[in-house]
Amino acid sequence: MLAAALAAGGLTVVAAPAAHAAASDLVAKLPISSFSALTVDSAHQRVYVADSNLGHYDNKGLVAVYDFSGERVTTITTTRHVSGLALNSDGSVLHVGGRDGILRYDTTTYLPLSAAVAGTDTCGRSMAFAGGRAYHTAPYANSMSDCDTTLTYLDYSQTDNTWQRSGWQDHGRLQLEAGPGDRLMMGQPANAKAADPFLAVFDAGGTTLVRTADRRFADAEGKGAANLKDMAFSADGTKVAVADAAAGTRLLDSGDLSDAATGYPALPSGASASAVAFSGDGKYLARGASATGATPDLLLSPADPSDATPALEFAFEGSLDGDRVAPRGLEWSADGSRLFAVTTNTAGSQYWLHVVQPPAVQYDTRFAQGPTHSPARAVAGEALAVRGRLELDGPAPAEPLKVTATRTDAGGTHELGTATVKADGTFTVLDEPELIGDATYTVSFLGDLTHRPATDLTHTVSVGRAASSIALSAPAEVPMDTGVHLTGTFAAQGKALPERAVLKVERTDRLGTGTLSSVTVAADGTFTVDDLPRARRNTTYTVSWPGDDLHEGSTASATVRVTR
Repeated sequence: MLAAALAAGGLTVVAAPAAHAAASDLVAKLPISSFSALTVDSAHQRVYVADSNLGHYDNKGLVAVYDFSGERVTTITTTRHVSGLALNSDGSVLHVGGRDGILRYDTTTYLPLSAAVAGTDTCGRSMAFAGGRAYHTAPYANSMSDCDTTLTYLDYSQTDNTWQRSGWQDHGRLQLEAGPGDRLMMGQPANAKAADPFLAVFDAGGTTLVRTADRRFADAEGKGAANLKDMAFSADGTKVAVADAAAGTRLLDSGDLSDAATGYPALPSGASASAVAFSGDGKYLARGASATGATPDLLLSPADPSDATPALEFAFEGSLDGDRVAPRGLEWSADGSRLFAVTTNTAGSQYWLHVVQPPAVQYDTRFAQGPTHSPARAVAGEALAVRGRLELDGPAPAEPLKVTATRTDAGGTHELGTATVKADGTFTVLDEPELIGDATYTVSFLGDLTHRPATDLTHTVSVGRAASSIALSAPAEVPMDTGVHLTGTFAAQGKALPERAVLKVERTDRLGTGTLSSVTVAADGTFTVDDLPRARRNTTYTVSWPGDDLHEGSTASATVRVTR
């Protein structure tokens, strides 16, 4: 019956809720279990994703190659782990940060070119191509546990396939980012040897790397230091955006790294900044975040902070889309027509590639007030329907939308799958609550390409014990020496009993009340009671069941006149 009800209600049960992406948000599951770098080759319409695979010096490396439609083109494997990625200025050569050197590949054939020597890397490199050179970080540590604080050098490859120290170095997993006008940016994530880490901009156009701006963010008391997750130059190079897990999105002037006169709105409450990227056409800023539920994980805003156009919002939640945007997991195509986003699950062990084509506008959504449920009295183990309505601004969607639902009770939070939103906005979530007590249903709409996520709808239902019943039949009169034979049936609604019910039997006559032998209900729900009465006149037999954690008790009585 429940299966039929689910089908009738339009509810499709899945293992976990997922962000409902529109057709223009293509999603590919990445063949990696760790992530280190993402880069986009607009000249050949290719996307490169590197699996760092650190942890052992013999681990193989992998670079997955996709086209702009999210189709995997090929996979580049290496004998040792790889990390950073960088493309040269015309996109003809892909530079890959290997453990023992800088690997290079032809971006047309994907065949290896001559490699460049580099310092041994045990922690993962960052790479950027600026001023005609491939810059790379060179960290080394005896143990992975030391990588966050190890001394890291900034080096670059030379035309004779050797490498050269730039002279700049500091502690931790230094990150690099290239920008227009031969700019190079280096950022230092917070670590035990850098309580107030830095951000610096360099001119990479000459033979010597020249620092043009730098900044540390802590105040005189050491508070407010940046928690760097990602950084990006604007399309014209005049601005720098920083994904700061502590402060959100910082917008800085690249000339001196001072705060820009006008910044971007704060991320939604509960979202922690993880990635940032400007589109190459200068129109958009993409901000990635780590968030849960319907809180957006990705926001696309106008690059001009004075433009108050609401952001396009995406919430990722589940096994089809990942749960959040990975740090440094955003890159645009050069023309701004596509955004490539790498998402990861909560454990950071699975990854997805999203290909997003931004529309011109995105509309608000909301749940109407007053969700209802039926039946009015909810009981454990029986079907319950929670009904509501989703209101949408803008044009009607081309395809039916979905909402996701969870139930939270004393046993934790349980995923209930997705429910289809009908043309009038109504939806029905069907469930079988398993425990008595309060059950809170949370319904989420995570948005799509043209609709923003809605604030979650919650509805609490008091779940009681399911009813049980006993029907008892007895003869009206029996001779005392013949004995009494009673028959009956027992039924329990809701969840099936783990074992057959055992019923208590009592006899009341003019001599008093006594307990007879208990009876066990048969598989078909029937039972019998046989007794030799001890006194004449009226004798009452009472059969009862005390109930259990999920079922109410029940009782039934029958009176027999006992004659000589």
